[in-house]
Amino acid sequence: MKVQVLKGSKQQIAQSVAEIPGQVREVVVFVEDPSDTGSAEAGEDIFVEMEPFTVKAGDVDYSRNSLYSRQD
Repeated sequence: MKVQVLKGSKQQIAQSVAEIPGQVREVVVFVEDPSDTGSAEAGEDIFVEMEPFTVKAGDVDYSRNSLYSRQD
């Protein structure tokens, strides 16, 4: 399986998806509301819908601070 990020207008993205060789089983789409200012509200987790598709392994600290800190 290969991951691709498609950017552009709806028509450009739809055309790109249609041209992908092989079978496309799932697509993640980010839709901005007309009232969106381009930033998420404070505390809002925009990836909460993706939780069932994430990998969590054992007793690991997934915080941003831990991920970007040098470990022994």
